[in-house]
Amino acid sequence: MNIKLRALEPEDLDILYLIENDTILWNVGTTNVPYSRYTLHDYIARASNDIYTDKQVRMMAENEAGEVVGIVDLVNFDPQHQRAELGIVIMNGHRRKGYATAAVEEILHYAQRILHLHQLYVIVDQQNTAAMQLFKKTGFKESATLEQWLYDGKKYRDALLLQRFL
Repeated sequence: MNIKLRALEPEDLDILYLIENDTILWNVGTTNVPYSRYTLHDYIARASNDIYTDKQVRMMAENEAGEVVGIVDLVNFDPQHQRAELGIVIMNGHRRKGYATAAVEEILHYAQRILHLHQLYVIVDQQNTAAMQLFKKTGFKESATLEQWLYDGKKYRDALLLQRFL
C-alpha cells in the first residue's frame, strides 16, 4: 500500500476542520477545544512546513487515488535531542485498510532520511488497542507507563509512552 504525505493546502480546510473538531478524538489526543475555520485557515496560511521554524510539521496522507485519508503530525520537536512526538488520525471510512501502517512507515522514513531525527515517540491510551497494535507493528517499544495521564471528562486513564529509535 502506498501513501503519499504532503503539505497542507488551503483546500484541506474542511477536512482539517472535521478532524480537529471531532470530540471523539479529543480523548486520545491533547486537544480538547474546538477550532474555528478562521483559526485553522490562519494556521494553514502561516505554517512554514519547516520543523525548525514551527517546532512541528503536519502532513496530509493521501492514498493511491489521491484521496486524503488522514493526517500525520510531528509535534513537540526538540532540536537539541533530535526527537519529536508522532500523531496520526485516519479518517472514518478509511480505517482498517492499512493506511495507518503505511503512513507511519512513511513518516518514519521522512523523520530519519530528511529530518535526521534520532527518535520518535507516541503517548497512547493504554486501552487504545488499535493504536498499540499499530505502533508495535511499526517498531515502537513500550518505555513507560504514565499513570493517570489522560482525562476523559469522567476519569483519569493510564497512557503508555512508546519510542522508536531511528
